Amino acid sequence: MRHEDLGTLIGRVALSDRNAFVLLYKQTSPKLFSICLRILKDRTDADEALQEVYVKIWQRAHLFSAMAGTPEGWMATVARNQSIDMIRVRKPVASELDDVPDLTDGSPDPEQATLNKDTGRTIDLCLAELEDTRADAVKRAYLDGMSYLELAEHYAVPLNTMRTWLRRSLIKLKECMER
Repeated sequence: MRHEDLGTLIGRVALSDRNAFVLLYKQTSPKLFSICLRILKDRTDADEALQEVYVKIWQRAHLFSAMAGTPEGWMATVARNQSIDMIRVRKPVASELDDVPDLTDGSPDPEQATLNKDTGRTIDLCLAELEDTRADAVKRAYLDGMSYLELAEHYAVPLNTMRTWLRRSLIKLKECMER
């Protein structure tokens, strides 16, 4: 059947012409069924979807516009959307998924654990290469969160001296870690 003939049938269906609806069904149901079946992958579900497709075509025929596209394209879109909607209905609701306890192990995998240990050992070895007061200042600053001012008061040195200690110590640590 030609596009204009299907367009005419849809127009007649929009006017509640039952005979036009029967003709439209006979002409297009095999194609629309194949779309539903391809998406749903189940004959029973495809049959059910096809029924809903034709209900929607009957109800929405007045919305079809030949300027917006072909009659086949419009009906195929209705079939596709109905099939996708049926798939969405089958999927579990998000709240059901949220009720499932998280079974993932939060600990690092063995490779990452080994790398972390190696990195920790390397940092300890590099800190040991620094003077004791400088290594202690780096630990207090970056592990304990002490400020430059607190460190300067603790070690009884000027603030700028403390900044220099930490900057030079970090440079040495970086060089050591890159070896």
